Amino acid sequence: MIRSLLLASAACALALPAAAETVAIVNARIEPVSSAAIPAGTLVIKDGKIAAVGANVAVPAGARVVDAKGGVVTPGLVAAASNLGASEVSGVRETRDDGTGNALSAAFDIAYAINPASTFIPLARDGGITSSAVTPVLSGVGGGASEHADDGVVEEMTAGKVGSGDPPLFGGQAAFIRLKAGAPDIVEASKLAVAVSLGESGARAVGGSRGADLVLIRSALEDARAFAARRAAYEQGATRDFGLSRLDLQALVPVVQGKTPLLIRVSRAADIRQALKLAADEKIRVILEGVEEGWMVAPEIAKAGVPVIVDPQADLPESFEALGARLDNAARLHAAGVTVAINGARDFNNLRQERLNAGLAVANGLPYAAGLAAVTLVPARIWGQDGKIGSLDVGKVADVVVWNGDPLETTSWPLNVFVGGVEQPKDSRQTQLRDRYAKSDDSGYPPAYR
Repeated sequence: MIRSLLLASAACALALPAAAETVAIVNARIEPVSSAAIPAGTLVIKDGKIAAVGANVAVPAGARVVDAKGGVVTPGLVAAASNLGASEVSGVRETRDDGTGNALSAAFDIAYAINPASTFIPLARDGGITSSAVTPVLSGVGGGASEHADDGVVEEMTAGKVGSGDPPLFGGQAAFIRLKAGAPDIVEASKLAVAVSLGESGARAVGGSRGADLVLIRSALEDARAFAARRAAYEQGATRDFGLSRLDLQALVPVVQGKTPLLIRVSRAADIRQALKLAADEKIRVILEGVEEGWMVAPEIAKAGVPVIVDPQADLPESFEALGARLDNAARLHAAGVTVAINGARDFNNLRQERLNAGLAVANGLPYAAGLAAVTLVPARIWGQDGKIGSLDVGKVADVVVWNGDPLETTSWPLNVFVGGVEQPKDSRQTQLRDRYAKSDDSGYPPAYR
């Protein structure tokens, strides 16, 4: 039985969709995201890219026609921060490749851990997600109310049970993947940010307090600057001692040069202010994730021009650093001028919550257009992918989803999902299990029990 299930799972993961073709999606409400909605229009996909979109677009000769039947067409959803492809079972250490041990800190590159055959990738795609930022974790996920992973497993990875030496200060480097079925390598870009935690998670990671965490982060950035300026001397052993290894220092050089941002997980308003001060003092770029109390300091975040990744479901005081969490956090941040991306759960099989979280934010005051952008164009822009994906503009890669209704409503679901102009298979391990056990033979038992 187990063998047959594994074979079915492998067949699903390795199934190759058809090659790119010319496709015309007709009778659709089109949400380009970068411009106003088109109440009734046509979108043409050719050679893997968007060739035409509008109300009066002609269907090319020989094109395969997809009738949306009044449904909605959007860009493929972009998961702003997830463990997709790097983790499978939260409580099984052997399946968790989303966090480093003690041997590496900033240098840990999660791109090397991505498994394109992960059973959760088809499940995410079935929810309309066509790409994702994959971000490492450090001693807890979101720093407060946004935590969704098994802290015990992650803390085991950071508390001396894997590798040796001090617990890592930084979580490692983020990557970006596109969920094309059958592709042997789905990593689109790597080394996109270095993750670090402030607040409770950061304090746990350094075995002290928030103050110790910030002192060590600032010291590490100072070391990275010194290392970059005197690399030859370092190789000859002619520099002072540094607190991080050569690999970790090298990973931080693009950060101090302003080329790569720090992804800072932070919740409390006071800690958010410290993150903004860190960015200003060190002249570095930052992205904030979590920000449960962000609405309290929204004007300051907007003035700093710092984008945020929020979970609208984090609305309860589940920790001392998230006492001010509230449902309209995203709406208040947006109203203040903050660039807001919306995240789904990080517990692997619930990435579909991203669009529902956007709907929740819209129900609590976020404008609809901003809600849709928060799960498409904004996360694409945060991760430097907006030149290729995130909106339905001519010339962009055709990551496109046809929905049977409003994608931010719980009763809607994808009818067709295209990645790079190729329609993706609809089956996943979950649907295969459903089909396997839904039918019985004359004995009344499903096939596995014959």
